[in-house]
Amino acid sequence: MSSFLTIGLFFVFHRFWSVRNLDIVLLILLAPGLLMVHEGRRRQLRQLESEKVAAVKTEQPRHPSPPADSQSDAPSRPAHTLTALVPAQVDPSEVESAVPQPTADPLLSPDVSTEITDAEIETEIESELATNGHTSHQIQFYGFITLFIVQLCILIRLLLDPLMVRRPLLNPNLTTGGLYFISISLFVFMMGNIVTSTPRMRVEQGPRLPPGYALMHKLPTITTRPVSDALGGEVPPTKAELDPSQHRWTMLAKIMAITAHLAIVTGVVLIGGRHFGNLPAGVGCAALYLMLPYTAQMTGRVDHAVPAALLLWAVLCYRKPLIAGIFFGLAAGLVYFPMFLLPLWISFYWRRGVRRFVMGVVATLGVLVLLLSLGGAGSLVGHFQLMFGLIWPTMEPRGIWGLGWSPYYRLPVIVGFMILSAYFAVWPSPKNLGTLISCSAAMMVFAQFCHGYGGGLYIAWFLPLLLLTIFRPNLQDRVALKVVEGGTGVPVRRSQLEAKSA
Repeated sequence: MSSFLTIGLFFVFHRFWSVRNLDIVLLILLAPGLLMVHEGRRRQLRQLESEKVAAVKTEQPRHPSPPADSQSDAPSRPAHTLTALVPAQVDPSEVESAVPQPTADPLLSPDVSTEITDAEIETEIESELATNGHTSHQIQFYGFITLFIVQLCILIRLLLDPLMVRRPLLNPNLTTGGLYFISISLFVFMMGNIVTSTPRMRVEQGPRLPPGYALMHKLPTITTRPVSDALGGEVPPTKAELDPSQHRWTMLAKIMAITAHLAIVTGVVLIGGRHFGNLPAGVGCAALYLMLPYTAQMTGRVDHAVPAALLLWAVLCYRKPLIAGIFFGLAAGLVYFPMFLLPLWISFYWRRGVRRFVMGVVATLGVLVLLLSLGGAGSLVGHFQLMFGLIWPTMEPRGIWGLGWSPYYRLPVIVGFMILSAYFAVWPSPKNLGTLISCSAAMMVFAQFCHGYGGGLYIAWFLPLLLLTIFRPNLQDRVALKVVEGGTGVPVRRSQLEAKSA
């Protein structure tokens, strides 16, 4: 349904072969891969459930059968007693046949074995897999392959975006008021889903977190779309069953998730109105972000939404390098991968504002490291290494790299990721706001390929920037030398630039 709504609101029917329509198709094609990965994990957890339930049954003690003497000594009711309780018109033989006879209980019968062997468990799982058609491993593999193919197309499109000079104004097929109504309604329902959801252990929901800040590893996953209703015959913990520490972390995770999504929606609207000069485009970005199946599926993932919101607000505050550096430093300190955007952003601010931007990034990272030191010097070294990725790439990856591929195949991808990061320091030149947005989105898309802990699923890292790239106008005049504020906090005017050049 969301795909049809997306086509109806944003597809340009009078320009069928436009790049906008290609972008809409690529966004829609992300959904099948996500659904396949979700289904594969659901079946995998069902297998775990059946194995745990079978293990519980094998551990149940066998009840001893009562001795035969006790059964023979039990007083028996006379035969005429039952006959006397029946009306005269009913045949006593019919009543005796209607009385339920005791059946042999397998737990009470010594001749029936209650032990479930491993062969029976494997047979049950194999029969279920034969019924389903594909194993959970295969479904996840096909899902990740689909995601990677679509994201590769998105990466190529973003790398070609700086060459697209002609960008006609193509507003959504709905008025701004209608887009506001849809966006607010979707946001309220999604955030209500977060509030009413229960936390689960991260291992039940997917891959563990990559290198990053220690806080991100402590937050539970808020399951707005649970993979399984129960694991091992147990229901998710309720609010009353959580201890005070778990309750505090759960509340913090919910608050951070809601705040992050609110920041994303507000940020794209403000960028559209302030930097693009097109408020309907900003509202359209917000509505499209909320309509995509990914947003509904991963609404409660703090490690997805928070870095995306911080990068988006760094773009929103790009005219103030110090504030942009603070937001950028927070994003890089929390999940590590935005660190590779530094060459691109430093190159953008090189002619004006680079010192203030670097100062904001370094100061923010320093504060985060200082907060890590509160846990003691013993844990500081390990947290510092995880925060800045100073560890060897894992040889036990998750996601697609853990579904049959050799982990060594990921090393050339990581090298390519670093090369592209360094290349953005010199290309494109000169850099403007449009290239800053599209190249940042391209780097976050490339991060999915070398991500060893579920790459391909962290779509929020590039989705808001991708939507801004789709809806943005021509921004060749938004270079740092013209629009970035000077050291006194006053923006440079065009007349001042002309006077200096004269």
